Amino acid sequence: MAKVKKSRQKKQQTRVDFTPMVDMMMLLITFFMLCTTLAKPQTMELSMPTNDKNIEDDDKTVTKASYTITIFVTADNQIYYVEGMPKYDDPTCLKKTTWGKDGIRKVLTGHVTEDGTQPILEVRTAKAKLDELKEKTPTMTQAQYDERLKAIKKGDIDGRHIETMTIIIKATDNSNYTNLVDALDEMQICSVGKYVIDKINDQDKKLLEEAHVKE
Repeated sequence: MAKVKKSRQKKQQTRVDFTPMVDMMMLLITFFMLCTTLAKPQTMELSMPTNDKNIEDDDKTVTKASYTITIFVTADNQIYYVEGMPKYDDPTCLKKTTWGKDGIRKVLTGHVTEDGTQPILEVRTAKAKLDELKEKTPTMTQAQYDERLKAIKKGDIDGRHIETMTIIIKATDNSNYTNLVDALDEMQICSVGKYVIDKINDQDKKLLEEAHVKE
C-alpha cells in the first residue's frame, strides 16, 4: 500500500499593527490639551466679614435695615430669614421659607424697602433687558456685557442710581454645605451685588434656640 503523505499546515504568525493607534493617541492628546487650555475656572465674588479689631461693630454693617435681609441656613436643609437686622429680643422676626423660586427667591425679589422700592426686582428687570439687548446686538462683546451688568448690580439703572440690597448669609455648624452653595446661587440668580457670608454669633444661636430652630 502506498503511504499517504500527511499535509503539514504552515504556521502563521499573528501580528497586530499598532500604527493607527499612534494617530489616535495624537488626536486624544491634542483634544485634552485644547480642553485643558479652554476650561477656565469659574469664580464667585465673595465678601467676607472683616477681622480688623480697629473697626467698630456698627461700622461693619453700615446699611439701612430695610435694605438688608439676613438669611440663616440651618440643619435638615432648612432656611430662615429676617427682613432687616435680627431683633434678638423678638424671636418672631425669624421667618421660615423654602428653597427655589417659590421660596427664598420670591422673598428676595418681593422685598419692599421703607422707601417703597423693590431693589432686587429692579435689578433683575434691568438684567433681563440687558440680556435681551445682548441677543439683539451681536457686536456686544462679553467684556462690555460684564461691565454693564456690574454697573446694574451696583444700582446704576437707566441713567439713575438706586440703593441696592445687602444680603447677609449665616450658616449654622450643622447645616449642609450644599445649602450654602444653593444660597450663593440664589445671589447670582437674583443678581445681588452685595452679599456676605458671616459667622453665627451667640446672639444668633440664642435667637434660633428661642424660635425652636434646629441648628
